[in-house]
Amino acid sequence: MERKSTDILIAGGGVAGLTAAAAFGTAGFDVTIVDPTPPVTSSEATGADLRTTAFLQPAQQFLEAAGLWQCLAPFAAPLQIMRIVDAAADPHVIRDFDAADISDKPFGWNLPNWLLRREMVARLKDLPNVDFRPGTGFKSMLARDRSAIVTLSDGTQLDAKLVIGADGRGSAVRNAAEIDVKTKRYGQKAITFAVTHNAPHNNVSTEIHRDGGPFTLVPLPDHDGKPCSAVVWMDHGPEAVLLSKLDQAAFEAAANDRSAGVYGPLTLVSKRSVWPIISQIADKITGPRVALVAEAAHVTPPIGAQGLNMSLRDLASLLELAQANPTALGDRQMLDAYARARHPDIKLRIAGIDALNRASISGGALAQELRAKGIQMLYGLTPVRRKLMELGLGAGR
Repeated sequence: MERKSTDILIAGGGVAGLTAAAAFGTAGFDVTIVDPTPPVTSSEATGADLRTTAFLQPAQQFLEAAGLWQCLAPFAAPLQIMRIVDAAADPHVIRDFDAADISDKPFGWNLPNWLLRREMVARLKDLPNVDFRPGTGFKSMLARDRSAIVTLSDGTQLDAKLVIGADGRGSAVRNAAEIDVKTKRYGQKAITFAVTHNAPHNNVSTEIHRDGGPFTLVPLPDHDGKPCSAVVWMDHGPEAVLLSKLDQAAFEAAANDRSAGVYGPLTLVSKRSVWPIISQIADKITGPRVALVAEAAHVTPPIGAQGLNMSLRDLASLLELAQANPTALGDRQMLDAYARARHPDIKLRIAGIDALNRASISGGALAQELRAKGIQMLYGLTPVRRKLMELGLGAGR
């Protein structure tokens, strides 16, 4: 059987993998992307990913170069202010971090994950050098000096100069490259859903802290003429499961209590999904002919919109190296440069988010007081506040 050759084989058809295919395809590389599960591109379909993704400022330029931002912009809700509320303090501690302090643009823009998949799949259809094979997965690979022989789940084989593992926290590519991971479990789960409310969100993303984890409302475009927000509600695992199974009226009552009434009464307008909260980092992000990106390389709790934005920094770094020397695509020198550029930053950000999450989980009076004082101190020192906002956007990396 004749093996097809491709510049890049991408395993994983989630948001990160689809973005990678669009970016490398737009840059002129021959790309094959596979995923055993066809992407769900409707909010009502079984298996729809009802979470949302906040793309921070640096992501816009990358998505624009990939031909994606033009498709996504009409559906994006801007994030102008990041508001932190410590609802355990009496009175509540509320501080706003305004993008206007450091930029003439919002911090970022929020979009539903199922819609991202819909628009990204449409973009790939416009790229003749991208071969998208939904329903086919990565099975195994044999790395050689000049390429890797990749065997897919349908028995076909490909010769690829570079294999990108964008296939999630249980990555088959990572396992094939014999790369271990370190995982931290917090005993938390996140419930994700969408709500409408009477008060306008005014493009404010509000993170409300109390025992168990943050309750975050992120702006979405209006729903049926009413202000709408996506919610990520993190809590202790057993409590989150119980909450997710409540009938609508009881669930709305619990959500209204947990939200501290910041937008008035919340009305559920979507299905609910439950996701485990972990922190995970790969021991290495490269192997022979392999680069790991996104959740194959790193997983973080959903705090500060860092998850996918770290993933896009992975892709931007990898694409920059590939374009600088296309003839060296996937070789050891290129992959070593990628590891040097990204792994230290990944470790630093995961450590920071881990610390924030542990502080948020704490329910004791002393921990609550320290959290409240910490929020006040960080906000009150203008240079520190500005630096935190810049670091959140990925500046200074």
